[in-house]
Amino acid sequence: MRVNYDTLAKTIHSLTEGETDEVALMATLVCELHHADDRFDWTGFYRVTEPNLLKIGPYQGGHGCLQIPFSRGVCGAAARTREVQLVDDVEAFEGHIACASSTRSELVLPVFNAAGDVIAVLDIDSDQPAAFKKADAQALTAILAGVFSR
Repeated sequence: MRVNYDTLAKTIHSLTEGETDEVALMATLVCELHHADDRFDWTGFYRVTEPNLLKIGPYQGGHGCLQIPFSRGVCGAAARTREVQLVDDVEAFEGHIACASSTRSELVLPVFNAAGDVIAVLDIDSDQPAAFKKADAQALTAILAGVFSR
């Protein structure tokens, strides 16, 4: 099953319209995303809780790492560089943090608030190699902006 991003965006918009609590928004988004595509083995947010530190937020799947410094891993790179990280093979990513041994590929997107600050990253792991494409990153970036940057 592959996600239909147009339908997903409409569903997420209708579920989150008027909500301002970031954790509630993250929980709703993660639930909808995780069940929308069979490539999504672990789906979750890591929140910026202090300078240069991410802590686990709402997620679906097995346990995640509790905290990740901006200086480490794919999630840290997304937060530090403020850029999407599309990793076809996590073993080839220098400094990858193996929170789950089943992860083969990863897509991590920075999450910005209306002021343009990075407030979190959205981490999607797959047990399939090269599971994600640029089209996934573009569609998810638009969905995140619609939820958190308004």
